[in-house]
Amino acid sequence: MNTTEVKYMKINRIEFIVTWQCGGRCKHCQSGAEINQSGSHYHILVDDAVEAIRKLSTIFKITSVMTFGGEPLYYADVVAAIHKAATDCGVETRQIITSGYFTKSAKKSELVSQALAAAGVNHLLLSVDAFHQEHIPLEPVLQFARNIVENKLPGVFLYPAWLGAEEDENPYNIKTRKILERFRNLSIPVSRGNHVFPGGNAAEFLGDYFASEEVNLEVDCGDVPYSDPLDMVTSISIIPNGDVMVCGFVIGNIYRDDILEVVAAYNPYQHEGMRAILEGGVSKLLEYAKEQGVEIEPSKYLSVCDICHEVTKQMAFFNDY
Repeated sequence: MNTTEVKYMKINRIEFIVTWQCGGRCKHCQSGAEINQSGSHYHILVDDAVEAIRKLSTIFKITSVMTFGGEPLYYADVVAAIHKAATDCGVETRQIITSGYFTKSAKKSELVSQALAAAGVNHLLLSVDAFHQEHIPLEPVLQFARNIVENKLPGVFLYPAWLGAEEDENPYNIKTRKILERFRNLSIPVSRGNHVFPGGNAAEFLGDYFASEEVNLEVDCGDVPYSDPLDMVTSISIIPNGDVMVCGFVIGNIYRDDILEVVAAYNPYQHEGMRAILEGGVSKLLEYAKEQGVEIEPSKYLSVCDICHEVTKQMAFFNDY
C-alpha cells in the first residue's frame, strides 16, 4: 500500500489517548464526561499501539506522535513503549502532555523520568495551572519537574491553560501566575498559546467567561482549533478501547481491524454524518440527525464542536463506520 491508495488522508500525526483515568476533575477539561470512564479498557493496549505506529509509518511521513489522557503516566510503561516505537520509526516529535501527578513516590518519579528519556521523548508539556492545582497537589508535580530536568529530557515546557487572554485579570489566571512562580528556579520555559476552549467541562463550568454569541453552524471543519477538514485528514486519535477517531467520528478499531485497511477504507462522503457536514456544515448534520430521531438545541452549546460531538454521541450508528 502507498499514499496514492489513501484518498482522503495525509496523516502526519498520531495521537494516543492512553487512558481516561485521571486524578483531576479540571473545570477546563475538553474530555469532560469521558474522564475516569474506563469501559472495557483502562488503558490502550501497547502492542496494538506500537503496531499502528509502525504500519502507518510505512505509508505516511509521520512527524509527530503524542500521548495524553486522562493522565498518561499512570501507565508510564505503555507511554515509553509508544515513544520508543516512534523513535525507532524516525518520528521527529515524540510528545507527552501530562499533569505530572501519577505518583507520590520520589523513586518512581525518578524511574519514570529516566524511562521517558531512554524512550526518546523530546517534547513534554507539563500542565500546571489553577485548573489542575484545584485537585492535584503541587509537590509531586514539582518533584517530577526536577526529575525530568535532572535527566536532561529535551523539549520540556510548562503548559498552563489561560482563561481568555493570558494577561486577563480573572481569578484563574491570577492563581496560575502564582503557581508558575513555584517552578521559577527550575528554569523551565513556559509554552504559550494554550487557551481554554469553550467545550467539554469548560462549557459547563466556565460558560460565564465566554461571550454568549450565536454559534456559527456553517463553519468548516479545519477552521476551528484542533481540527482537520474531513476530506483531508492529517491527524488521527486512538483511544483506550482501540477506536480510531477522526475528530468525534469512529472510523475503525485497532484491536479489531488492520490500521492500514482502516485508513484505506476511509471515505467521508460514504458516511452520512460526515457527508452532511462536508456539504452543509453542522446545520446540515442537525437536519440529518433530526430525520433519524435525534434533536438537540444548538443554543445550549458554546462551540460548534460541542454540538457536533453531542450529535455523534447520541447517534450510535456513527460508531458503525
